Amino acid sequence: MKNPFQYGGIVERAAFCNRKRELADLIAAIENSEKLFLYSERRLGKTSLVHTALRQLPKARYASAYVDLWPTDGELSFAAATARAIAESMSGTAGQLLEVAKQLFSRLTPSVTADAEGRPRVTFGFNVKGQPGPEIEEVLAAPAKIAERGKRKVAIVFDEVQQVLEYESDLVERRLRSIIQKHKDVSYIFLGSRKHLIQKMFLDRSRPLYRAAGHYPLGSIATGHWSPFIARKFREGDKGIAEDAIRRICELTQGHPFYTQHLCHALWELCEPGKAATASLIETAVKVLLDRESYAYTWLWESLALNQRRLLKGLASEPPGVRPFSGAFVGRHGLGSASNAQRAVESLLNRDLIDRDNGSFLITDRFFRIWIGQRQLQ
Repeated sequence: MKNPFQYGGIVERAAFCNRKRELADLIAAIENSEKLFLYSERRLGKTSLVHTALRQLPKARYASAYVDLWPTDGELSFAAATARAIAESMSGTAGQLLEVAKQLFSRLTPSVTADAEGRPRVTFGFNVKGQPGPEIEEVLAAPAKIAERGKRKVAIVFDEVQQVLEYESDLVERRLRSIIQKHKDVSYIFLGSRKHLIQKMFLDRSRPLYRAAGHYPLGSIATGHWSPFIARKFREGDKGIAEDAIRRICELTQGHPFYTQHLCHALWELCEPGKAATASLIETAVKVLLDRESYAYTWLWESLALNQRRLLKGLASEPPGVRPFSGAFVGRHGLGSASNAQRAVESLLNRDLIDRDNGSFLITDRFFRIWIGQRQLQ
């Protein structure tokens, strides 16, 4: 039997765990043509959640496009990525794709080629003098045109939206603000994973997208939802796992989907059919995973300044919710002063090694957290 636990990519269908409430909220937001900002740590399953929601929309009443902004580096690549996603979602054949692209994006000079697997792929040639404002406006106007012509609602998803902060100007943010707020039958879902940058985009009064969308933070999955999912997957493979073993897995991963699926994947491989996953087998699975990452974690650890290491040790050894700027925390972990702790936090945030968590901070890589606990707190 194929290993039923998936990680590292988009997790869908039978491999997708729960998120029933979040799915219902997301689908309701799309039905109501809302503008919604969904944010979380990296690898927490935002993209998988959105793809699952889009797949559940009735195709007769909805059109949707998913735009990955991670590879973009400026206004023109933003326009090309958005236009490509919209055109390809609205067509099937190469002829349809070119016709749709020409109708919607005449300023972008579209052409169609075949990718390595023979599927049609639209590309755009630009002839822009000055800032590409008109081109961006044409691209952003397309969803409303599609909704009006097809008499159906449209959902546009921008993934890794914080990438636009890397552009040379705030042109994209300003155009987004001025155009999307006028669209009545189009929902916009913005996904982001660097929360301190996302908050800058949507909560800083000086930014164009300030309060332009509702906020929906995505958290980890509770043990109560993981338990039946994990138990069923083991049972289907003629393997067993006790409730206390599942609780131990969730304790180690803090319910984070990527790390929970990853650990369960390793544990499922180690557990023989007809046997049960024990506590000792869980520790073996953890050792296997940490051994694979040992070189990378050691290199990362050695690249950190002393106070950064001390702060990470503190977060790894203290219970969730600890206040790292408090005198007690600073004293216990040799940080010297609250200002030292603050500088360490800022540098670790910039490197995506920690994230904000309800007034505290957590180590984003749950396996790195375990590694610190096992290798650096001896």
